[in-house]
Amino acid sequence: MAAEVSVDIVKAFPDRLTVQASFRLPLEPPSVLVLFGPSGSGKTTILRCLAGLEWPERGAIRFGAETWVDAASGFRRPPQQRRIGYMSQDYALFPTYSVAGNIAYGLGPLPEAERQQRVREAVGLLQLQGTEGLRPAQLSGGQQQRVALARALARRPRLLLLDEPLSALDVPTRSRLCGELRSLLKRLAIPSVVVTHDWEEALALGDRMVVLREGRVLQEGTPQQVFNRPRDADVAKIVGMETVMPGRIVEASEGLVTVEVGRRWLVAVGGDGIGSEVFVCIRAEDILLDAASTGTTSARNQLPGTVREVVPMGALVRVEIDCGFPLSAMVTRSAVAELHLSQGVPVVAAIKAGSVHLVPRQGDGGSVNA
Repeated sequence: MAAEVSVDIVKAFPDRLTVQASFRLPLEPPSVLVLFGPSGSGKTTILRCLAGLEWPERGAIRFGAETWVDAASGFRRPPQQRRIGYMSQDYALFPTYSVAGNIAYGLGPLPEAERQQRVREAVGLLQLQGTEGLRPAQLSGGQQQRVALARALARRPRLLLLDEPLSALDVPTRSRLCGELRSLLKRLAIPSVVVTHDWEEALALGDRMVVLREGRVLQEGTPQQVFNRPRDADVAKIVGMETVMPGRIVEASEGLVTVEVGRRWLVAVGGDGIGSEVFVCIRAEDILLDAASTGTTSARNQLPGTVREVVPMGALVRVEIDCGFPLSAMVTRSAVAELHLSQGVPVVAAIKAGSVHLVPRQGDGGSVNA
């Protein structure tokens, strides 16, 4: 039997959502699967079924050769026998417990010496030294996140389940910890399932990605495949990012970086600790098209290219361009007429540096610091 986690379930809530999900997560090599979609799409329900906190009415969940749920036979493996690490969206730290007490919670009947050793390992791994005696209210948001993750890891799980692990943080802290969490997951080599509705987190954390809407799987693939080539308009609307390309930072100066993408160079706003290997992400509506470089725009990036396809999208039109790499722009119907846009027509795509979003590529990150 293949070394994988297999999920094929139906979970119904009366007068509400019915979640019907089927996907696989390889265990060798260990990888990170992202469950992605808007609020209410069924992501957390699937995670709770994996954890044994919810029970599907139909279907099965298997971890390698081990059955966790088989609804047909009525078999349910209890959560404590699955050896999973679970981190909830709100962290669920006990306010009256110390950091060490929170981490030790759930280690069960282990001998005290072993419990203390597990706590020390988790504290060192998440760089929480000096906070062991503090209560959650005395910690920053980033420290609370790391305590919750340390508690999940102290169990030495076979599978790590993270429900919106960064959503409770403020924006600057969330951006800083995103790449650091990815680096940690790669170093630990624990198969993981991460729930998120944030495209930056999905790109930074995931090896594979499952897009959900209203309890249904719409698309599965690598994050780059899903973001760059949505299967349909529903997926495109959910991911909200039309161009996603691998790039490499070749120069940095005064807060700006030059990124090599395909056969072109783009200028983007730099970020601390982002690393050299990145994903370059551009929203279609952030691109201005012109027949020639007129100098009337302040955009730092002005890329000559050729129209490959013009696709009507209701009131707007999506224009696919080859400018040394594939680029998607969204323009009005009047712009299509004024610029005579059709296949083979030369255009210039203008993009401001602030509209070129850089996300650390998989495996490229720093240490875990709050």
